[in-house]
Amino acid sequence: MSLLVVGSIALDSVETPFGVTEDALGGSAVYFGVAACLLHPLQVVGVVGADYPFERLERLARRGIDLSGVVRAEGESFRWKGRYSFDLQNRETLETHLGVFADFEPDIPEAFRDARFVFLGNIDPTLQLRVLDQIHEPTLVACDTMNFWIDGSRDVLLDLLKRVDLLMINDAEARQLSGDWNIYRAARWILERGPRYVVIKQGEYGAVLVDDTDVFYVPAYPLEEIFDPTGAGDAFAGGFMGYLARTGEVSPDNLRRAMVFGSAMGSFAVEAFSVNRFQEIDGTDVAERVHRFGELVRFEITADIEHVGR
Repeated sequence: MSLLVVGSIALDSVETPFGVTEDALGGSAVYFGVAACLLHPLQVVGVVGADYPFERLERLARRGIDLSGVVRAEGESFRWKGRYSFDLQNRETLETHLGVFADFEPDIPEAFRDARFVFLGNIDPTLQLRVLDQIHEPTLVACDTMNFWIDGSRDVLLDLLKRVDLLMINDAEARQLSGDWNIYRAARWILERGPRYVVIKQGEYGAVLVDDTDVFYVPAYPLEEIFDPTGAGDAFAGGFMGYLARTGEVSPDNLRRAMVFGSAMGSFAVEAFSVNRFQEIDGTDVAERVHRFGELVRFEITADIEHVGR
């Protein structure tokens, strides 16, 4: 079951209370890719400038990331610089240079157009629709978006929702899109616009999967050391979609398992700057953390529960 991601490839400069990094690998497609490839090979479509250290991406390709859909264009690469507060909950964007990403027009290679699982990273919804026009018969299409597109391209985004199976956004974006402060009602509002599933990410509080009949919650993994939250949401998406592609199954139980794999990958992402943590782990580490997630929420209901309140 092939897996395709279309998104940004960037160089990030990040300041946190715990350190600074300059021109580190970043972007939605990169964080998605390093997480997903631990579970399933994937194909990447994106663009970089002539100044991009492509050899650093090629090291990632050894893990099963097909970079043949990445265009190397003349000009400067997409760069982002940001600073996080002490609690890592608030982020200030210091600089954004789109470079060649400003003119990005996704051209899906013919070999990628039969992808069964497709993730549309956080790019202009007009471009996300153009990607879908080039994909033949996907099993599941998931997409991300952000406040900028919700404000500036709302009508196009609503058209996009009619054509995707799953929307993955954070709680603030769900509230902004729906106009409802309650995330569960917000999720229902989104479902009425087309998707079969909504995943609402809540940072340190975990994530929620909602469909027409059920709600499933997975907590964030408890960590004592967090260095850089950049890309955690994209790593979550990579774990989620990577697991679905690995198993080839879109069922309620499998979607729940995918949520746990997504949360596990998100927890790895924040343990180091950039994608560095993913270069240190393998499938065994992922499996161990997923098992620990099971222990976080496992409990037994005893027989005397029937007598509570009597």
